[in-house]
Amino acid sequence: MTYIPRLKQEYKDRVISALKEEFGYKNVMQVPKLEKIVVSRGVGAAVSDKKLVDHAVDELTKITGQKAVATISKKDVASFKLRKGMPIGAKVTLRGERMYEFLDRLVTSALPRVRDFAGVKSNGFDGRGNYNLGVVEQIIFPEIDIDKVNKIAGFDITFVTSANTDAEAKSLLAELGVPFKKN
Repeated sequence: MTYIPRLKQEYKDRVISALKEEFGYKNVMQVPKLEKIVVSRGVGAAVSDKKLVDHAVDELTKITGQKAVATISKKDVASFKLRKGMPIGAKVTLRGERMYEFLDRLVTSALPRVRDFAGVKSNGFDGRGNYNLGVVEQIIFPEIDIDKVNKIAGFDITFVTSANTDAEAKSLLAELGVPFKKN
């Protein structure tokens, strides 16, 4: 008996049939699915202090449960004192089991810890079925020890789906438990 994440099982058992009924899909393969989640953080002050990128990589690794990588600049920007090839951020791409585990922790334990939380905004869709969400503080995740945080910073979470429209992607994410604001 192998372990299957709770949300993955729920997707197979309930979400597929709910989306088939809502959008009238004739085939299971037409039903949109969550392909990957990308968690990224830009560290603007990393130009002067290289250790800040290491802290960002460590925090994203703790939050996601997968090793984060440092992102490097692609070109020179003189006004920011930035050179090509300098580390300026961190990112993690989650797929499969870890993706569902991260989404489960985000929805059940991290987002409810946000002060005055009324749901996530529903205007973060890009027109192609992907959704972007900004988190203001990394300390909403229980994996982060607040005493060891040197600076409170946010990061971006991108949900990449196989949906063709924003309505399909929003229905998929809502069925998976992402709490959208009521308009």
